[in-house]
Amino acid sequence: MDQRASTRVSLTALLGAPVADAQGQLRGKLQDIVVATGPDGGKVAGLVLKTRTGLCLVPSQEVRETPAGTLELRSAEALVPLKDEGGYLFLQRDLVDRQIIDINGRKVVRVNDVDMEWTDQGAARLLRVAEVEVGLRGAFRRVFKGVLPRARLESISRKFSARAIPWQFVDVIEPDPARRVKLRIEHERLAGIHPSELADILEDLAPAEREAVFTSLDQEVAAETLEEVEPKLQKALLEKLDEERIADIVEEMDPGAAADLLGELPEHQSDAILEEMEPEERQEVEELLEFDEDSAAGCMTTDYVYLGVDANVAQAVQALRSFDGDPETVTEIFLLDDKRVLRGAVSLARLVMAQPETRLAVLAEPRVLSCPPDLKQNQLAEMFDKYNLHALPVVDSQGRMVGVVQAEQVIGFLREKL
Repeated sequence: MDQRASTRVSLTALLGAPVADAQGQLRGKLQDIVVATGPDGGKVAGLVLKTRTGLCLVPSQEVRETPAGTLELRSAEALVPLKDEGGYLFLQRDLVDRQIIDINGRKVVRVNDVDMEWTDQGAARLLRVAEVEVGLRGAFRRVFKGVLPRARLESISRKFSARAIPWQFVDVIEPDPARRVKLRIEHERLAGIHPSELADILEDLAPAEREAVFTSLDQEVAAETLEEVEPKLQKALLEKLDEERIADIVEEMDPGAAADLLGELPEHQSDAILEEMEPEERQEVEELLEFDEDSAAGCMTTDYVYLGVDANVAQAVQALRSFDGDPETVTEIFLLDDKRVLRGAVSLARLVMAQPETRLAVLAEPRVLSCPPDLKQNQLAEMFDKYNLHALPVVDSQGRMVGVVQAEQVIGFLREKL
């Protein structure tokens, strides 16, 4: 067989094409193309033909492209009735017009067409999925198919700027045979997306697809993502989960964010979730739920790094390594005495410049700003602005530290006021 260069053809152009056998007898028309899922995701498994006896599946290696651009069966025996649809993704039925995740662009897009490619693989010339078209080019092809001759249609469509996603950057939310959505997205790829970007993706998806994506996330990623979405969407994401699963996610959240979330839920649901949580995490969240949400205590976190006043730099480094909270929120280490009274704070910048044996008390700021738990959020924002703070300790009437307000919490409050 002559080795020709790869040639592109759109799914729209292929659909409806007559398929004949080697003797020129019409055997059916192309109705769809199926690709494999799982480890072989994206490989064309076969072509679906509409024949006189019903739908048949032809393995892709049994179909060849003729010089005239038509399709021909290598063997009529390759036609087998289509029965099991479970292992396939149908490009026309399941992909076109559906929302997908552009994993590279970190966004949700709608599929208008699929670009296919004939390539030489050994002795065979096989069809494979090249790109997913999400721009006007694909939409134009579909609208004017049958109105314009194929060559004219293709010529005009090429004048539109291509907006295509290579198949390896596509993560498909696919339906199973019962038309429920399931996920082909690799969990590792989702986990690599920043939680705020993942939150944006969830907001753009339709409810069923949104549920499919969120339920596929592991507990840590789900918790980080949940912290980034609005309360209304938080409720929607948790709606189909049982209390045990929600509790597992809430335990991974920042305690302050967890308290905010549970405070938005009906009391009976909130209580049921707390019952499923581990005792230590439950106690932290329950204490925060008692505070006014418009106060410093209502937006603080109890996840912070602290040591005794006699600790040294080496001990501080170990404390940072064993910290279970979000390390990106740590800007300083707080020094507390045996009664948990705040005695100082050491910035990470000073910490990394010091010798391991240096006592933290030597590096501590001589004066540490703090605020009471009932300080209103407006006053809190003024303090952060006036002193250019990254974090502010919250102390009770005896000076004992009860939590920390992070700058991102204040920023979130200010955004809500805009």
